[in-house]
Amino acid sequence: MAAAAAFAPATITLRFSSHSTLRFLKASSRFLLVPPKPHVLPPKFQFHGASVPFSGEEFGKRRFCSVVSAALKQSGEMVTAADAAEQPAGGLGNRVGKFRKKLKIADVKGGPNEGLDRVGQTVVVMGWVRTLRLQSSVTFMEVNDGSCLSNMQCVLNPEAEGYDQVDSGSIVTGASVCVQGTIVESQGSKQKVELKVNKIVLVGQSDPSYPMQKKRATREFLRTKAHLRPRTNTFSAVARVRNALAYATHKFFQENGFVWVSSPIITASDCEGAGEQFCVTTLIPSSQEVTDSPVDGIPKTKDGLIDWSQDFFGKPAFLTVSGQLNAETYATALSDVYTFGPTFRAENSNTSRHLAEFWMIEPELAFADLNDDMACATAYLQYVVRHILENCKEDMEFFNTWIEKGIIDRLTDVAEKEFVQLTYTDAVELLLKTNKKFEFPVAWGCDLQSEHERYITEEAFGGCPVIIRDYPKRRKIVIWVYTNFVYFFQEIKAFYMRQNDDGKTVAAMDLLVPRVPSRALFQTLNYKLFTYRSLGFFFHIGQIGELVGGSQREERLGYLEYRLEELKLNKESYWWYLDLRRYGSVPHAGFGVGFERLVQFATGLENIRDTIPFPRSPGSAEF
Repeated sequence: MAAAAAFAPATITLRFSSHSTLRFLKASSRFLLVPPKPHVLPPKFQFHGASVPFSGEEFGKRRFCSVVSAALKQSGEMVTAADAAEQPAGGLGNRVGKFRKKLKIADVKGGPNEGLDRVGQTVVVMGWVRTLRLQSSVTFMEVNDGSCLSNMQCVLNPEAEGYDQVDSGSIVTGASVCVQGTIVESQGSKQKVELKVNKIVLVGQSDPSYPMQKKRATREFLRTKAHLRPRTNTFSAVARVRNALAYATHKFFQENGFVWVSSPIITASDCEGAGEQFCVTTLIPSSQEVTDSPVDGIPKTKDGLIDWSQDFFGKPAFLTVSGQLNAETYATALSDVYTFGPTFRAENSNTSRHLAEFWMIEPELAFADLNDDMACATAYLQYVVRHILENCKEDMEFFNTWIEKGIIDRLTDVAEKEFVQLTYTDAVELLLKTNKKFEFPVAWGCDLQSEHERYITEEAFGGCPVIIRDYPKRRKIVIWVYTNFVYFFQEIKAFYMRQNDDGKTVAAMDLLVPRVPSRALFQTLNYKLFTYRSLGFFFHIGQIGELVGGSQREERLGYLEYRLEELKLNKESYWWYLDLRRYGSVPHAGFGVGFERLVQFATGLENIRDTIPFPRSPGSAEF
C-alpha cells in the first residue's frame, strides 16, 4: 500500500497545521502549490504478489508512509480524497487501514526460479543502495532491503522518472530509495532477473561519510559501527540466521507441549553460585546525579557495611545469570516449560569467548530423568539445525564460502547422525588407552580439554556428536609449577545437580559436537576457565567446549539442604526453591543452551561478539 500510493495519480488536497503553514511559507519557491503531473502507469499495478487496480479508494486503505510522502512533495501534510472518504461519521479521525505484508526482494528472488516466474510483473522495491555504477547510457544500482542476501539489480536509463536525482549525485551508496519497475530477465550471470526502472524516489539521503562502502571492512572495525553493520552481508546474514534459530526454538518447544515462562531478570539468588553478578541498586543516585554523588552518600550500618535494608528491594539484588531455578517452579506445576531470555555475568574477561549480556534457552522437564534430558537436548539441536539448513540456504552458502568452509556438511552431520552417549569415566578410559599424546594430562577428575573433546568426537566416534554424562562432583585441578604437574581437588558442580548413588558423580551431561570452538559462555558449563602466570608459576583450570549443558535436578530435600551447606550457600535465600521439594517434589531435569553460542556454532563465526546485535563486554556498552 505504501509504495503503491507513492506512484498513484490522485487529486489531492492540502491540510496544514499551524506549524506546517509556517514551515511552508518559509520554504523556497520550488514548493509552490503546483498541481503535480499525473504519472503514466499501466492499468494494473503489481504489488504484494497480486494485481491491484490503480484507484484512489484502494490507496486510501494502503497509505504511503509519511517519510516517502515528504520525499515526494516536501511540503505540508497531504490528505487524499480517499483519506477523507475513510473518515467515520462525525468527521473526526480516520479509520486505520488494513495491514498487508510488503513485497520484499526475497519474495521476488527467493523462489525456485529465482524470480523468472515474475518476469513482466511491475513491482515496487524499497531499500538501501549498496552500489551504484554509472555508465554512458545506463546506470546499474544494487538495492537491498535486508530480507535476503541478494540485492535487486536495478537498471535505469535517463528516461526513468526521477533519474535526475541519480545524475545529480543525490542518490549514492547508503541512501534509501523506493523504486518502481518491471521484472525482466537479466543479461548478467550473477542474477536471473533484474528490475527495469520506470520511476525512482529518493527517500533518505546518505552523507558522504557513510562508512559501509563496497570495500571490505574488518570485523573489529564493524564492532565500532554496530548500528550500521547490519547493512553488510555478514551481519545481515547473521541476523537472519539468529532470527531463524529463535523461531525454530519456540516452534520446537511449542510443538512438543512446552509452556514458555518469562523468568525474572532481577533476582536475589545466584543460580550458579559463582558470585559474578551485576548488582542492581538504587542506593547510588540515578540519572545525571551519579557523576556528582559522593561515596559517603551510600547508607551504612553501624558496622560500616552497606545498609541494604534501605535499598529498593530491601536486600541485595542482581541481574540474573540463569532462569533455571524459576523455570523449575513452573515445571512442578505445568510439567514441561522453557525460558528464553537475556542473562548477565560480570566476569571481567575481555576475550572472543565472553559476553556480559547473553541469551539463554533453558527447558525444564517434570517427571523426567537424565535420559529424558539427553533425548530432549538431542531432538532440539537436530530440529533447529535442520530448520536453518532448509530455510536459510542462501545465508548458509555465504557462511560456507566466506566464514567456514565445510560448515554445511558439519551441520548436516549433526542433523542426520545418531548421537552417542558415554559416561565421563568411560571417556577417561578411552583417552588413557589411546596412543595419542595430549598436551594436558588425562586423569579421572580432571576437566576434559578441547584436545580431548576433539579426539572423542572427531576420531573415536568419526564425527558423531557425543554426550558425556555422570561427571565427578569434585574436579581435580592441574597446576603446572616449573616442571611438574601438581593436583588438588575443588567442588565445582552446581548445588542443584542430583548426586548419583556412587557419591562421587552427579547426573550431569554435556553435549559435544565436532569442531566447536572453545566455550563461549560460563553459564552452560559449570566449569570456569582461569589462567594465572606469576613467579614462574602457571595455573590453568580447563574448560569443556560443549554446546549444551544439563543435569537431573536434586529433588530430595535432605540432599539439597546438605549440598547448600556443603557449598556454604545461604539457605534462607533459597527458601522458595526448597519448598518445591517439600510440597509434591518430582524427579525433573533440564539443560541450558547459550543462544549466542548456538549462533556461533551455526554460522562459524570466531568471535562471540559478532553473534549478538549489540555486544556488552568489559569497558564496552555503546549503542
